[in-house]
Amino acid sequence: MDIKIRNAITNDYGSVIKIISQVQDMHVEWRPDIYKYNDNLITKEEFEKLVENNTFFVAENENKKIVGVLEIILRHIESPAHVMRDVIFIDTMAVDEKYRGLGVGHKMFEFLKTMKIEKNMDGIELQVNARNVAAYEMYKKYGFTEKSINMELLMAL
Repeated sequence: MDIKIRNAITNDYGSVIKIISQVQDMHVEWRPDIYKYNDNLITKEEFEKLVENNTFFVAENENKKIVGVLEIILRHIESPAHVMRDVIFIDTMAVDEKYRGLGVGHKMFEFLKTMKIEKNMDGIELQVNARNVAAYEMYKKYGFTEKSINMELLMAL
């Protein structure tokens, strides 16, 4: 499959919402105590701002169908406790359920690796839901390693 990663445009909004809603539905299924169904995960206005900031990208196939989405945050990290670093943080990365396992995610990672070099960034980071084993395995296969682990203590009321 021939995949092209490009900057999102305002007209991509409907396709983007469809794909991120698929991921939200998985999160709700795994953790209904934390996540809820929501048809408005990103408002059109919020999306337009991400498009303007060049921080939202789409993956489209040879038929110009959007099959994946990618939202990034460029982070500058500097504190008395940390080495100064500039990282690309993957805020949202999702592939349409019909196209998972076909290399779309790997194409997005290649795009990010090129961006990292072009922008002279120090690294690429992300978080993954602990129950999203398929994504976790893909990230590991691609070379990501665990940096930290979020933990929680659930208390009965």
